[in-house]
Amino acid sequence: MHMKLVLPQEYVHQATELARTAQDRIFLISMVIADHPATHELIDALEAAARRGVKVTVTADIFTYGEVSGSFLPLRYDSPGIKDVNSMVKRLRASGVKFLWLGRARTTFLNGRTHSKWCIVDDTCFVFGGVNMYQGGVAENTDYMFRVESNRLADRLAYEQGRIIKAERTSTNYPSVNHELDGNSMLIDGGIIAHSVIYRRALELAKEATHIIFVSQYCPTGKLSRLLKKKNASLYFNRLEQADLLNRTLIRTSMLFSGLKTLYKKEPYLHAKFIIFTMEDGSKVAISGSHNFAYTGVLFGTREIALETTDMKIIGQLESFYRKYIR
Repeated sequence: MHMKLVLPQEYVHQATELARTAQDRIFLISMVIADHPATHELIDALEAAARRGVKVTVTADIFTYGEVSGSFLPLRYDSPGIKDVNSMVKRLRASGVKFLWLGRARTTFLNGRTHSKWCIVDDTCFVFGGVNMYQGGVAENTDYMFRVESNRLADRLAYEQGRIIKAERTSTNYPSVNHELDGNSMLIDGGIIAHSVIYRRALELAKEATHIIFVSQYCPTGKLSRLLKKKNASLYFNRLEQADLLNRTLIRTSMLFSGLKTLYKKEPYLHAKFIIFTMEDGSKVAISGSHNFAYTGVLFGTREIALETTDMKIIGQLESFYRKYIR
């Protein structure tokens, strides 16, 4: 299975071009989706595709409202950002797009967030990265997605999106799962509190690794942070001055309790999420996806997706991204 790492703006450009000629289906899921300059052409392409009869399904988390209003909690629903999002949703639905908000029935604003990201256009998939569909996520953050041409993966992701929609409607979650994917593993967290196959697998690999490259927007927490402190590990996460108030508080608290420090010196906000483990025999394993590898997300039961791979063609792309944009 061929996978190509693409940067955020190229991801949106490629997805837009594919959407303009889509024949069968488009599935888009992201924690944040908004019609901003960096995403406008894709939103237009989704509307046009739905009008000509393509099945278009879009799901976004209500966390979007907080992000576009410039605060963690959407305290002012009459803000221009929120009005623009509501206008986008109305246009999409009017064109025939099946649009659903996720997370409305959760007990707290942090509990049960859907943090997974992917886009399917016919049999082309963009997945296993962290790009959110709004201005900051596309035009400002250091991030990526993988482009994969695979009918099997497209079918599976479409099924998973339907599964998320069904779970949302019944206010339920489902156990985390591990799917074989052409010699790799697709790891999916279904939203059960304190149950993450992605975090657990990172722990298992970290125990065996002799060197670890850790990349995330957040400082690692929980058992993983304690393991990394004992290992030969290079840790890259955002500095305090790069984050907004909420994320700055999370990073500061995590650093205080873990005693870990970041090596990240570049200016763009770091939103990519991957770990490369080098094992005792010199072989490498990587995990790449939407999970931040912070135990807070595990405790709150976030829905996530990641790829575990030993394929050096894939790991080599992550290493190149690391050398150019992270180190």
